[in-house]
Amino acid sequence: MLNMNKLIKIGLSFLLLLCLLDMPYGYYQFVRFIALVGFAVLAYFSYQQGRDVEMIVFIALAILFQPFIKIALGRVLWNSVDVVVGIGLLISLFRLRNKS
Repeated sequence: MLNMNKLIKIGLSFLLLLCLLDMPYGYYQFVRFIALVGFAVLAYFSYQQGRDVEMIVFIALAILFQPFIKIALGRVLWNSVDVVVGIGLLISLFRLRNKS
């Protein structure tokens, strides 16, 4: 069974990669809110496990994706960020699996 950490990473990756499609604006707002919560939870899990660098990365991602003060990067750059973060989350699943 998948643990919560893996489930959040898979869900966020899926949502972020769907941002490449032409979705209604409400979807992007939804993704930003879910990403804020998901990255905050991942940061907390990293803190509990003593992974300080990973925790800082997740905090930075939570700040980047937070929906309250929007960071205007433009569609092309946001698409690039979504792809890099989505693939990075998937890669981190395999990296953690190989370490255990």
